[in-house]
Amino acid sequence: MLKYGTHTFVWIDEWTTEKGNQAIRSAAEVGFDFIEVSLANPEAFDPSAFRTSLQVTGMDVTVSLVLPDWAHMPEHPHEARQYLMTALDKTEALGSKYLCGCIAFALGRFTGSPATREERQVVIDTLGEVAEEASTRGICLGLEVVNRYESHLYNTLGEARETLAAVGANNLKLHVDTCHMIFEENGLYRPLVDCAEWLGYVHLSENHRGRLGTGTVNWDDVFRGLAHARYTGPLVVKCFAAVNPALAGAIKLWRPPQEPPQVLASEGLKFIRSYADRYGL
Repeated sequence: MLKYGTHTFVWIDEWTTEKGNQAIRSAAEVGFDFIEVSLANPEAFDPSAFRTSLQVTGMDVTVSLVLPDWAHMPEHPHEARQYLMTALDKTEALGSKYLCGCIAFALGRFTGSPATREERQVVIDTLGEVAEEASTRGICLGLEVVNRYESHLYNTLGEARETLAAVGANNLKLHVDTCHMIFEENGLYRPLVDCAEWLGYVHLSENHRGRLGTGTVNWDDVFRGLAHARYTGPLVVKCFAAVNPALAGAIKLWRPPQEPPQVLASEGLKFIRSYADRYGL
């Protein structure tokens, strides 16, 4: 059964104890099934600080992250592995079963050339180790695919699918973001169908990261693709109403949406539910 979620940055610019608990309550009031926690600093994150809010609201939770520059996996596999192991500890303590995002690279880390076989082999080897550990904890990993302006490693779903197939772990899936897809894919329908067996997590986001339905994403193609792929995983409203300076610089978001979080969240949830119903998801 589908579950509908909301990203951290729909509500808050950073996940602190006070802001995080407020975001959980706000997301529950709108009617979401879960909230995606953006884990910026695993070492400092205290899962126990949110246990009461999650229990009271009945909200589930997923976790996402971006590797820091010093743990960019192709260059620093040991540091990346350790960073992800700490993130797994926090994910498990939070009661979450999903850790996704840019788990193989840092944003803005480029070599000036396309991704090499050697770079991706390091990712295959390292993610294989992390996926094995995650499996013992019942946690699924999602490898996010981003556009060429944020990374050179994985820009299309097909590229990431090859790495996932090489790893061969049942708990390592594709993390899709429709905003990134419109930069890189030849359409939105076919890549989703072609990667059907690997799809595990979907960010639904406009080209401008604002309210869903007001940009250039072809939503009929997206939901038709998800329907034909028989997708039944999480669907996440991803808008950036509240963005911290570090993230804005990393993703080049100079014009954040002008609508308040409540509007982006409530209208976004209505939007994706209506499309899911239309296409029989």
